[in-house]
Amino acid sequence: MEQKLIFLDIDGTLTEPGKNVPPASAVDAVTRAREKGHKVVLCSGRNYGMLFPVMKYGFDGLAASAGGYIEYNGQVVYDCPMNPEQQARVLDIFKESGIYRTIGGRNHSYTDEGFKEFLAENMQSKANSELLRWRVQIEKELGIHPMSEYDGEPIYGMAFMSRGAERLKKPMQLLQEEFNFCIQDEDACGIVNGELSSKAFDKGKAVERLCDFLGISKEDTIAFGDSMNDMEMLEAAGTGVCMAGGSPSLMRTADMVCPPVTEDGLYSAFEKLKLL
Repeated sequence: MEQKLIFLDIDGTLTEPGKNVPPASAVDAVTRAREKGHKVVLCSGRNYGMLFPVMKYGFDGLAASAGGYIEYNGQVVYDCPMNPEQQARVLDIFKESGIYRTIGGRNHSYTDEGFKEFLAENMQSKANSELLRWRVQIEKELGIHPMSEYDGEPIYGMAFMSRGAERLKKPMQLLQEEFNFCIQDEDACGIVNGELSSKAFDKGKAVERLCDFLGISKEDTIAFGDSMNDMEMLEAAGTGVCMAGGSPSLMRTADMVCPPVTEDGLYSAFEKLKLL
């Protein structure tokens, strides 16, 4: 079999949302695939600091901040934080619009005070998986700091959560030339969440950049994801796989749907794709 370059999202794909420990079956699948000569790379919206704890399970590289920072075998392939002017403008516009912000630098993330309380108030929402994801991340494992501790370090992207779509109109109008807005499937409770990132990169461009760097054809790539920020990655890869229970739009786009991470989904898909 031709050597494959495999891209794995983390939250909801390799691990349960907000966790740093993948199931044993997923670790076994990655280990066995690499022993067969395939290359396995993490490709996540997490920044480098939030993603790094997962690297100990054995990967060839990483694309952090939705492709804003790419590393392979310890070598930096791509590094593209916002410039200071962009950074100040993005933070100010979202703050003025009353939208909760979680920003990601290279090593640290910061979230608006009051965000955790907002999530607690809306835990009755079942339609929006991001509510649970962010609550777990903030309270437990991923070390997100309060915005008051932000010291101006360069940032690569921002996750946001808004009480309704109306508040997003101004940010989208003012920032659309330089930034992409990835909106998750609409919540029945009127909560809108998503991610903002530079138009210079996304997970799909990360696939292309790493293929160019390694001299691997995109036809020999396989990408696994579960949410809307994985759309470009699945579209760019030769084979796109969505986890069951993921975004309905992504499941419709994917070439294949595999069981969820809690049901040994990665191992099942690796086996079906003859990667083991």
